[in-house]
Amino acid sequence: MSSTTDVAPAADTAPPARRRSAKPTKRRAEGQWALGYREPLNPNEQTKKDDNPLNVRQRIIDTYQHVGFDNIDKADLRSRFRWMGLYTQRAEGYDGTWTGDDNADLLEAPYFMMRVRTDGGVLNTAQVRAIAGISKDFARDTADITDRQNIQFHWVEIENVPEIWRRLEAVGLETTEACGDCPRGMLGSPLAGLSPNEVIDASPALAEIKRRYIGNPEYSNLPRKFKTAISGQPDVVHEINDVSFVGVVHPEHGPGFDLWVGGGLSTNPMLAERTGAWIPLDEVPDVWEGVVAIFRDYGYRRLRSKARLKFLIKDWGIEKFREVLETEYLKRPLIDGPAPETPLHPIDHVGLTKQTNGLNAVGFSAVSGRVSGTTLDVIADAMDEAGTDSLRLTPYQKLIVVNVPDDKIAGLDSALEGVGLSSRPSRWRRNLIACTGLEYCKLSFTETRSRSQNLVPELEKRLAELNSQLDVPITLNFNGCPNSCARIQIADIGFKGMLVDDGDGNQIEGFQVHLGGSLGFDIGFGRKLRQHRILAHEATDYIERIVRNFIKHRNAGERFAEWTVRADEADLR
Repeated sequence: MSSTTDVAPAADTAPPARRRSAKPTKRRAEGQWALGYREPLNPNEQTKKDDNPLNVRQRIIDTYQHVGFDNIDKADLRSRFRWMGLYTQRAEGYDGTWTGDDNADLLEAPYFMMRVRTDGGVLNTAQVRAIAGISKDFARDTADITDRQNIQFHWVEIENVPEIWRRLEAVGLETTEACGDCPRGMLGSPLAGLSPNEVIDASPALAEIKRRYIGNPEYSNLPRKFKTAISGQPDVVHEINDVSFVGVVHPEHGPGFDLWVGGGLSTNPMLAERTGAWIPLDEVPDVWEGVVAIFRDYGYRRLRSKARLKFLIKDWGIEKFREVLETEYLKRPLIDGPAPETPLHPIDHVGLTKQTNGLNAVGFSAVSGRVSGTTLDVIADAMDEAGTDSLRLTPYQKLIVVNVPDDKIAGLDSALEGVGLSSRPSRWRRNLIACTGLEYCKLSFTETRSRSQNLVPELEKRLAELNSQLDVPITLNFNGCPNSCARIQIADIGFKGMLVDDGDGNQIEGFQVHLGGSLGFDIGFGRKLRQHRILAHEATDYIERIVRNFIKHRNAGERFAEWTVRADEADLR
């Protein structure tokens, strides 16, 4: 006799089959301090925990200037020195095939790139002369204007760093936190307080942020670098900064700023997002501090490749970010506000601008920002002759002499033209940006800035007859590696340095091409064509070919970024 346990239940009474739910994937901890992860998850975080990087300044003064380059602790040399604006320079004689961590010891020359912090790009004549003197005395007459409104020296020796600091500080300049995992030099409008087009002068906010927070140990250990832009008009590439405040008029509250967060380029480019919040001028420093503190506390610290604010915002969403900012950090709600106007073209302030005070701003273009101490001395002399004490650097590697009387413009123009600076540059000289490149940078695969010095005059000659047909700017951005210091993804024609097979099995300098990138009206990243790479020495030929194709096939009034979207692929190669 069978037991009832041996009898199968009738089919129509069987319970429904249970679905086995997928086992939840356990996400790895990202090292967020706010969630309790305070133990370092990589060597960079360990170095910062071992000693606050700001402390390295005193070791440079007390020890390293006396014992020399070979006796510098590697953790200081390759990490903490950056908080003092110092990077080791690429050794001469090593081409792009040597680039990489495996060759770090070989690529490290006993010299430094030094970045001078010039928030908002504002310099007076005494500061220009001090920079010129340092350049000639300690940096082999080098002085490059960066697209972060800074000045960079090269060939600096550790023995001379304290004296350079002494000279800079004597005129109110510094290198503190010009590099490193901290709030780096801040962008501001080159015509702040003077432009007829700005909604509001952001200079007081920049100055207050610097006074309160730069060099403050509370904000000197961020997951990675942190970039700021604050302007009363959209002339500071606000879409690609970690935090930006852009001038806008609120219909009820008047002039203030629209808050953007989470922009950044490099190997994973992302555009900043509007929080939708309107910030009055006097609250900008507090809101800035809140954004930085969120990044410090919630930013990802496990992988360097994910340690920018943009990755946190990508995961959280902009609504959650604003909620955390308001509830946890500001302890109050922010006012909703309108978006700023969108410019059709980059606002670089090159040329002549009538200021609100009746004087003039005269913007000059150097090829990819390359100047020198000798050039800066000429500029300072010309400023004295023009009766002005103010120079501004721009986020496009340009410089502007402001507060120039009408009757002094011609003399200023003539003096600066004599050292290769033009206020009426060709479109190729005006619209080119280049990074440091193989000449000095250990990360680079190709030469960029020095190459541009030859490329620009060649383009001016080859394309001279097309100027009358070209009524829109075409921006050219050259970068020596994937890190995008020169913003290749948002250029009309962007070149990313890489090694390319020359057809005979040799790896030589080349570029991957990005086409049609833009900020403002045509905002978006450039188009990449499948397997489209050029050899570096072919860059001039390529630019000429694609510009001629654009002029031949464009519609009336069409911008380059618009054309690349619809262009035949053959016309883009």
